[in-house]
Amino acid sequence: MALASYASLNEATKGRVHFEQEDPKRSPYQRDRDRIIHCGAFRRLEYKTQVFVNHEGDLFRTRLTHSLEVAQIGRAIARNLSLNEDLVEAIALAHDLGHTPFGHAGQDALNECMRDYAPEIGGFEHNLQSLRIVDELEERYASFNGLNLCFETRAGILKHCSARNARQLGEVAQRFLDRQQPSLEAQLTNLADGIAYNNHDIDDGLRSGLITLEQMREIPIFNEHYESVMWLYPEVKGRRVISETIRRMINTLIVDLTQTTLANIRDHHIKTIEDVHQAPMLVSFSPEIKEQEEVLKKFLMDNLYRHYKVMRMTAKATMIIRDLFKAFLEEPRLLPTDYQFDDDKRQQQAIADYIAGMTDRFAMREHRQLFEV
Repeated sequence: MALASYASLNEATKGRVHFEQEDPKRSPYQRDRDRIIHCGAFRRLEYKTQVFVNHEGDLFRTRLTHSLEVAQIGRAIARNLSLNEDLVEAIALAHDLGHTPFGHAGQDALNECMRDYAPEIGGFEHNLQSLRIVDELEERYASFNGLNLCFETRAGILKHCSARNARQLGEVAQRFLDRQQPSLEAQLTNLADGIAYNNHDIDDGLRSGLITLEQMREIPIFNEHYESVMWLYPEVKGRRVISETIRRMINTLIVDLTQTTLANIRDHHIKTIEDVHQAPMLVSFSPEIKEQEEVLKKFLMDNLYRHYKVMRMTAKATMIIRDLFKAFLEEPRLLPTDYQFDDDKRQQQAIADYIAGMTDRFAMREHRQLFEV
């Protein structure tokens, strides 16, 4: 498929930090995708929380299945917009590599620990950690640390960044200082992430029983598609109804995002990727769909993410992360030798790396070994 003139073209990549001969059979972003899939941090996503902790049920989403779903949705949008599907897939598969165990609760707890106990390091942010993993922490190649991904993949992974961190990271974060936009591939992957977790959290929430169909029917974007399914298939019941409804919701969001983004590209006279960098954010929903998405997000926050059963696990996760961080900070010899350093700043960063790299079950096992008699 021919790419649009404003897409991230394979031949125009800014390249890798460490020079490598190009592969004659694979594009630069195909190679990035393959490296991400084969790395250890990607495999660990299978046992990291999306909403429900891994042991709570075999059918709930994990960070791994979520990342795969983001990649699928992202590729569909990229194809609609004639953008680089391989770059979108690489960014999508890597975007959560830096997530802690226990989802956002774990990230918030580790962020708090880093601010309280290691102020010279600053807080913790999983996008920065994802970049750190692909740049430094993965150990697969003899010639360099990390995965040596292309500049555009690395820039897409870095969704958020403070000015302080941007100055330390250099060129890959320069756009945050220059107030420029990322590539369209990075922009759409960010929204594909939201489409995936909103709609699939509905599925997991209904499956768990923490939210009900009656509650969901109060949400306009859900009820519209639910009624359509019931009109077309009045005899269908159970899981099929939910799956058909969510499938239609996702399709509506993809179509709306595609049409709105193409209109934005046309209205801003976008011809090149430089035009993309200088323009406002171009990948977006229409105002009507955006409003409906906000209603859905608020509902999920109030009724699923703050459900008392989820909040109990959140409290437990926070305690585990805090206890582990404090124990390792007070006695670094509790850490594996690869994570022990004489320099305080390096030691604090190593503790964050170690905890962030844990799966849910490994973190719980470490906590039991250290704190249970």
